[in-house]
Amino acid sequence: MILEMKVPSPGESITEVEIASWLVEDGDYVEKDQAIAEVDSDKATLELPAEESGIITLKAEEGDAVAVGAVVCLIDMTATKPESNGQSAVSSKPVVENVDSPDTEETNPPASEAGTTYATGTPSPAAKKVLEEKGMDPMQVRGTGKDGRITKEDAIKAVPSMGEAINDENRKSERKKLSLLRRKVAQRLVSVKNETAMLTTFNEVDMQAIFDLRNKYKEDFKEKHEVSLGFMSFFTLAVVRALKMFPDVNSMIDGDYKISYDFVDISIAVSGPKGLMVPVIRNAEKLTFKGIESEVKRLAIRARDGEITIDEMTGGTFTITNGGVFGSMLSTPIINPPQSAILGMHNIVERPVAIGGKVVIRPIMYVALSYDHRIIDGKESVGFLVAVKEALENPIEILMDGDEKKALEL
Repeated sequence: MILEMKVPSPGESITEVEIASWLVEDGDYVEKDQAIAEVDSDKATLELPAEESGIITLKAEEGDAVAVGAVVCLIDMTATKPESNGQSAVSSKPVVENVDSPDTEETNPPASEAGTTYATGTPSPAAKKVLEEKGMDPMQVRGTGKDGRITKEDAIKAVPSMGEAINDENRKSERKKLSLLRRKVAQRLVSVKNETAMLTTFNEVDMQAIFDLRNKYKEDFKEKHEVSLGFMSFFTLAVVRALKMFPDVNSMIDGDYKISYDFVDISIAVSGPKGLMVPVIRNAEKLTFKGIESEVKRLAIRARDGEITIDEMTGGTFTITNGGVFGSMLSTPIINPPQSAILGMHNIVERPVAIGGKVVIRPIMYVALSYDHRIIDGKESVGFLVAVKEALENPIEILMDGDEKKALEL
């Protein structure tokens, strides 16, 4: 019996996926639930497990866009598993006898060996248009068409020369198609820049009070809760408080309407094996320091292991991104649509600051709030960032109600 494996729906509103890579080869014997392919949707990369055991026949190539519900492979469930010595009881690949064939190199000499004619180095009309768009001279391109003519494919593959050409076999380039996920991210980022009135406001935070709290309680916190006391819980709780004070920052535009929320779902940007992932901490306004740190750890591990689901990355009313883990001093983060604002954290550097008329050294972090000016005014954006700064610089009083042990559940 032959089983037709179809592309399952990875989530609502997703109509197609892309075959990122096959983890098996055509004719391999696969076990039920064995991962046979990685598929990219516009939101995540997922593994495709075999629905039954048997010999597999691939029906799609790597890089192909396949509609949800389309057949991607066949599994012959009547085939028996190959013996351990590698000899298969069923051969899925036909054996082709070696037959003599004429020497194609003699009958069809390569273009490089063909005589030079009027066509040599002359681009076809389509190739000429491509080269003009790239700003390239046809003399920079070697034609592979008949008599050395430059084809459209030659023009597409051509890379503009940077300076004088160097004959060095170690200087190589690679042309690789972007994954569906990366292409979708690119489209979304460009659309944000084109379709929103994005603006960024900045401030700085003295992290000394948080440093002191972490140094004092991090060992006890980790021992009791089995999770580290990081910066994300402080920032998340500071953001929750500020969003309650400035609800426009926790709103979105839908045509001519503004949608506001009485809950706070925080999207956190984390780096995964396939690129940037943005899982969501649900109902952050109900979580404690322990709850936030536990959820951040859980989501980060799932993203790192490629197990994050689309449901865990959809929604979100506000985003926090931390470029500081990579050494970023300052940036203007791009809004995560359809949200209206994003907070950027950066690295912490000891800087001289004036406190009480004296210059002292303090651990300072620059923070940035990018926001959609169509729905958030300057007063709200600046007030929001100041509220975040106040909470981070006075965490015991503002975020812990004056009792740090109770807040940390110690």
